[in-house]
Amino acid sequence: MDGRDWGTFLLPYEQAVEELKVKFKTMRAELKKREEYAPIEFVTGRVKKISSILEKSRRLNVSLDDVETGIEDIAGIRIMCQFVDDIRRVAEYIRGRKDLTVLIEKDYITNFKESGYRSFHMIIEYPVQTALGQKKVLAEIQIRTLAMNFWATIEHSLSYKFREGLPDEMRTRLKKTAEAAFILDNEMSAIRLQILEAQKAFEDDSNIVSRTLNIIHQLYFYHLVSEAIEAQKRFNDYWEQHDMEGLKDLLDDVKKLLNNARKGENPDEHL
Repeated sequence: MDGRDWGTFLLPYEQAVEELKVKFKTMRAELKKREEYAPIEFVTGRVKKISSILEKSRRLNVSLDDVETGIEDIAGIRIMCQFVDDIRRVAEYIRGRKDLTVLIEKDYITNFKESGYRSFHMIIEYPVQTALGQKKVLAEIQIRTLAMNFWATIEHSLSYKFREGLPDEMRTRLKKTAEAAFILDNEMSAIRLQILEAQKAFEDDSNIVSRTLNIIHQLYFYHLVSEAIEAQKRFNDYWEQHDMEGLKDLLDDVKKLLNNARKGENPDEHL
């Protein structure tokens, strides 16, 4: 083992992971605002542990002097999607970015591994601005569905436990579960429209509830106490009956009250 300062060596990779996580989370938020749906479900990231770097360099016969170019996943980003089609869409967005360069793509969805592993990998070069100037580091982006990620996480844990190789029975069972996960992804894709409609309806209802309660709370600041109490009573009744149309009407009413209060007017009519 060489005598390098591993803490200092890993700093640019740590910076790359944090910056990329922020950028992809921002991408998710922007797409959600623009299109009401984001193909990115959530984003995680990690820097490989020193022990894992040493183990991989030995397995791949990469000299420690060459780990920066010989090991592509010291910095790793994982992007989770709901549907398989979302993976292709996210990959296209990444290809179009100007703040990174895609070097290699590995499609383990179409060409899944013998173990059953499915995922889409992109090896990128990312420029990090360090105290000593710009440094380009390699990072791996894995794009998966939630089902793919669940399987891969379990498989990784078992592979770590059985370092000498998975028992044949375990390997066979893992292949079967990989196929089951793939079938699940296909079934979810088949009812994608219904799933998205249900998710949007739930989100819309949640927004109505939170906006209504927030405005009712604001009425107290304008000394519209009786109006706020009456509005809360109506809210409770509608909520118990799950009457979303009633809640929409209530939201319109309390918005008018709040707007009038902000103008310094006294409402002519109470709720």
